[in-house]
Amino acid sequence: MTDPFGVIAVQFDAHLFFSRIFTTSSPFWGALVTTVYVSVLSQTFGTILGLFTALALRSRHRLWRILAFLYVLLVRGTPVVVQIFFIYFGANLFLGFDLFPRSADILGLSFSGPVLAGIVALSINEGAFMSEIIRAGIESIDHGQTEAALSVGMTHREAMRRIVLPQAARVIVPPLGNEFNNMIKGTSLLSFIGVYEIFQDAQTVYSADFMPVEIFAAVAFWYLVLTTIWGLIQVQIERRLGASELVEGATFSERVLGIRPRHNL
Repeated sequence: MTDPFGVIAVQFDAHLFFSRIFTTSSPFWGALVTTVYVSVLSQTFGTILGLFTALALRSRHRLWRILAFLYVLLVRGTPVVVQIFFIYFGANLFLGFDLFPRSADILGLSFSGPVLAGIVALSINEGAFMSEIIRAGIESIDHGQTEAALSVGMTHREAMRRIVLPQAARVIVPPLGNEFNNMIKGTSLLSFIGVYEIFQDAQTVYSADFMPVEIFAAVAFWYLVLTTIWGLIQVQIERRLGASELVEGATFSERVLGIRPRHNL
């Protein structure tokens, strides 16, 4: 349809949009589950890797510091989609064998090769960013507390585990929550290597219906649902740790989106 000015007018099919939201097929639910568990596993492994990298950056051994620095520099300085392609396709070329088989059973769970490669790639990428967050959290704790712990007989490892890290968690949790939000959305990049998550599901439907606006608006809605749910969970975690600056009676937008009213002084 063309308007009087010669511009093509696109009609929005509301029925298709709402059908993609409320009457989704079983493949979609499988894709949604994949998006969730890939996000959780990648963030978990990425946080663990980030913790070890942050400690390596603070190590007394120069070799560990150099290796950690090069890892952070390389990962933070290259696009995540390039890292995904390199790990999935390049690892086999360098190692000479199929690092990610067609399917694998780990701890009783079955994973496809692309899913495993995606989790590894996203974990490695997230580890570099989490290392800086964790390092900043550790450095925010007064060094005198570590010295006090050492003076009463604790080892440096015990002081870090019992004194520093529990307090640093209050600083680390808010940006960690934001990183997990980005992780949920970042799983869409795994569609390039064949992981059937919700963005790949939308692409499959689009290839049959050729209705991009309605289909991708619906998948955007589902990403919004996932990030909003996580936002509510994050608020509760921050409250328990005392890390949140939210006040009692805060509105929904203030709690989930971090929006604060401006007060005139």
